Amino acid sequence: MPPAATGSVSARRTACLLLALVCLNPTLAVAPAAAQSPTLRAPAAREPITPIPVMPAADARRLALGERLFTDPRLSHDNTRSCWSCHDTRTNGASGNARDVTPEGQPLPLNTPTLFNAGLSFRLNWGGTYRSLEKHAEQTLRNPRIMASSADEAVGRLRADPDAVRQFRDAYGREPDVAALLDAIATYERSLVTPGSRFDRWLAGEADAITPDELAGYQLFKSLGCVTCHQGVNVGGNLFQRHGIFHPIGSAEPPLVRVPSLRNVATTPPYFHDGSAPTLADAVRTMGTAQLGRVLPDEQITAIVAFLHTLTGTYRGQAVAPATSPPRAATASP
Repeated sequence: MPPAATGSVSARRTACLLLALVCLNPTLAVAPAAAQSPTLRAPAAREPITPIPVMPAADARRLALGERLFTDPRLSHDNTRSCWSCHDTRTNGASGNARDVTPEGQPLPLNTPTLFNAGLSFRLNWGGTYRSLEKHAEQTLRNPRIMASSADEAVGRLRADPDAVRQFRDAYGREPDVAALLDAIATYERSLVTPGSRFDRWLAGEADAITPDELAGYQLFKSLGCVTCHQGVNVGGNLFQRHGIFHPIGSAEPPLVRVPSLRNVATTPPYFHDGSAPTLADAVRTMGTAQLGRVLPDEQITAIVAFLHTLTGTYRGQAVAPATSPPRAATASP
């Protein structure tokens, strides 16, 4: 956060972290002084953000099986939804909804986070409930608000499908079972990384990969302390923080959230844990008042948003794109 008066260090630090609520931490205030004379140098070794590295190759058969399972509605109890229903990897790895809905059509309590780069975070979900993709997949299948099924139920259905049995035998040397099911899904989800953002290219030494205005936004992002919680390879995703330090942000629950990654944040509206900010600029403005206790001028908001756009990466050779449906602001649960 921006350097504040003595004694407010703790509040500023917390404010920064809160950016977690937004999956778009850009809401941090920006210090104009830092943007006056940007340099297009790319001193990656000294930056708090690091590029996405080359990931180890996964077993091709397990990867293909995991992708098939990810899009298979038989994993849900009523055969109507798959992981892909809320995590569309053709676009932003999530959806364009403030909150997706249960099988009964009721809104889920929280906004759906993107699965892109989820394997780079230390915990999963807004509450940081799960430590591994396997455990996350298992509990998602069991969750009555999402798949309303179980790994055992899904395995039973897959064992009745000769083609699925063949694919499991090819990948794991045995018929479908719970361990293989969860491993295949997690193997695919670990592959959902999005390297090649313009900012990563700048970090790698490509000085003209970002514009002077975007670099100025990054310098402000650092000078305000946003990198306190949004740093590292995932530009977040590696700590917890409270939200609503100075003013409330959307719903009060959960009071403690896992700081979201800001990678591809320009493609994942609406923002915050409850999806209450329809645009990135809205989220930045709200974070200024809620987390920093200040009203950010438009030029600061514009600068931070410009930087955040450079964090959009690529998946399978294509730039990550927003969901096809326009985002809607959250409404109160009935």
